[in-house]
Amino acid sequence: MEKKEIETKEFCKRKKMEKIGVLTSGGDAPGMNAAIRAVTRAGIAHNLKIVGIRHGYQGMIEGDFIPMSARDVSGILHTGGTLLKTARSLAFKTEEGRERAFNNLKKEGIDAVVVIGGDGTFTGASVFTQEYDIPFVGIPGTIDNDLFGTDYTIGYDTAMNTVMEAADKIKDTANSHGRIFFIEVMGNKAGRLALNSGIAVGAEAILIPETNEQEKAMKNFLEKGYKEKDRSGLILVAEAGKPGRTIEIAKKVAQDYPYLEVRVSILGHIQRGGSPTAKDRIVATRMGVAAIDALLDDQQSIMIGLIKHNVIVHVPFSKAIQKEKEIDEDLLRILKVINI
Repeated sequence: MEKKEIETKEFCKRKKMEKIGVLTSGGDAPGMNAAIRAVTRAGIAHNLKIVGIRHGYQGMIEGDFIPMSARDVSGILHTGGTLLKTARSLAFKTEEGRERAFNNLKKEGIDAVVVIGGDGTFTGASVFTQEYDIPFVGIPGTIDNDLFGTDYTIGYDTAMNTVMEAADKIKDTANSHGRIFFIEVMGNKAGRLALNSGIAVGAEAILIPETNEQEKAMKNFLEKGYKEKDRSGLILVAEAGKPGRTIEIAKKVAQDYPYLEVRVSILGHIQRGGSPTAKDRIVATRMGVAAIDALLDDQQSIMIGLIKHNVIVHVPFSKAIQKEKEIDEDLLRILKVINI
């Protein structure tokens, strides 16, 4: 029997769960602190010791652990970012890195881990739990809202409101000058943030990776709608894994329609920051408590999800990261109706 297998079995003989680690990984999202707070206080309420793992999986590899008390998470509910910091760890993608991480968890006496992040975070957790029999439970924290099995991810509502507020202000200057503004929003492989924000601000067209139908809507507006309306407009563009791609789109439009005044605004990382909305604080708190409940119920390798009618569900990591979350076709239909 390999050494790793022996260590894993000895480590997992522990019957009673006593200490739980919590970390944030990948891109930060408003509401992560609310989730950390909920995990910490829910754990303490069940007489568990909570350990914060700083800088995500890299901190697990380096043994960057700090004890967490109820007081430590006081006053963070309304703050953006993450108290525990976050990072992307290349070392955790290696067997050697994961072995170091496991040994540090064992040395610290950590029985289970709550991970807060997106698909990359859960991919790492899924691989780790296949190699080492230690429970991991995930809380979805990403402004992209692109994880299968949950209707909502922490940070999405705040980011959407940030985009809406910025676009509303840009619309004022667009109207004043009669300009066409292309506004780029985040969304690595998903256009949900652009789609919903675009509907909220009355965008003339919304370019997202899930469909090319809106390219026709943009062309129709540029050739016809611009003259019929107030000679200004907003077009929202999801970055689609290519930050800055909006510049090239706008250049092409300016060449094809030289009589238009075209401008570009890339919102960038302001979408990740800021005080979380009430919805993000509430959902993060519910998910944090649910994560502790799941661990105490012997659940592992699952993500906490929220589906219709605000029901908490458990989604296997394999489904959350492997299955593609489809775009809401009804919203696309609504766009066709209102953009006439």
